[in-house]
Amino acid sequence: MANIDTLTNKGLTVAPTGRTAAGMHDITRSRKGKRIREKFIQFILFLCGIVSIFTTLGIIYVLIFETVSFFREVSPIQFFFDTQWTPLFAEKHFGIWPLVCGTFLTSVIAMLVAMPIGILSAVYLSEYAPDRVRKSLKPSLEVLAGIPTVVYGYFALLFVTPLLKGLIPTMSGFNALSPGIVMGIMILPIVSSLSEDAMYAVPQSLREGAYALGARKIHVSFLVVVPAALSGITASFLLGVSRAIGETMIVAIAAGQQPRFTLNPIVPIETMTAYIVQVSLGDTPHGTLEYHTIFVVGMMLFVSTFALNIISHWLRKRYREAYI
Repeated sequence: MANIDTLTNKGLTVAPTGRTAAGMHDITRSRKGKRIREKFIQFILFLCGIVSIFTTLGIIYVLIFETVSFFREVSPIQFFFDTQWTPLFAEKHFGIWPLVCGTFLTSVIAMLVAMPIGILSAVYLSEYAPDRVRKSLKPSLEVLAGIPTVVYGYFALLFVTPLLKGLIPTMSGFNALSPGIVMGIMILPIVSSLSEDAMYAVPQSLREGAYALGARKIHVSFLVVVPAALSGITASFLLGVSRAIGETMIVAIAAGQQPRFTLNPIVPIETMTAYIVQVSLGDTPHGTLEYHTIFVVGMMLFVSTFALNIISHWLRKRYREAYI
C-alpha cells in the first residue's frame, strides 16, 4: 500500500490487478466474438459462391445431356450443313443456319446503332461534359437498361415498324430491321457506360502531352483518348453483342417466326431465342425430338455468348493492367 502511495505521489497511476485481468478477459472475449462473426460471414459468402457455381454446372449439365440426346437422332452434318430449319413440320429439317442468320442479322443491326451513338456519347461525357452534367446525364442514360424488353418489343412493332414502312414500302410488318434498331437503343447504355469508364480512366498525362504538342481538343479526344481506351471500348462492344444475341422478347414480338436463310433485313426472320420461346409456349411433348431442339439451340447460344464474355473479360483485364 505504501508503494502504491509512493508511485501515486510521483504522478504515476497503478490500476488494481483484479480490474486489469477483467479488462483483458473482456478484450479477449470480444476478439473471439469478432472472429466467430467473421468466420460465419465467410461461410455464408462461401455458400453463395458454391450455389452460383453449382447452378452454372447444373445448367451446363442439362444442356449437354439434352444436346447429346438430340444428336443421337440427328446427324451433326445435317445440323451444321443444312440450310432449312423446320423441326415442327411434317418434313423435318434441322439446319441451324437460318436461326444463326436471323440472330446475326439483328445483332449486327443493333451494334450498328449502338456503337457510333455509344462511343460519341462516351466521348462527350468523358472529355466535354462538366462534372455536374456528367453526374446527371450518365445515370439518365443508364435508365434505358431498366426498361422491360417487352415494352421495347411493342415499341418496335407498333411505332418503329410503321415508321420504317413509310420509308420502305416493301418492308414486311415483321422484319429484322425494326427489332435490330430497338435492340441497339436497348444496349446503348452498356456500350456508352463501359466506353466512358474506359476513356475516363486514361491517364491525364496523355492528354496534357497532346495539348503540349499543339493538338486541339477534338484531336486529343479521337486520336489519343479513344485509341488509348480501345481495349475497354472493344470489351463494351463484345458485351453489347452478347446482350443482343441473347435478347428474346424484342425479336419474338417484332421479328416474326419464319426461319430464313437470308441477310435481308426487311423480311420476317427468326432468331435462336425466338425459336426457344415459340417451342416453349407450344404443346411440344416432353422428351420428343422437337423438345430436344430447344436445348441444342440453347447450347449454341450458350457457347457463343460464353465465348464473347471470355474475350471481353480478357480485354478488360488487359486494359486495366496496361494502366496500373
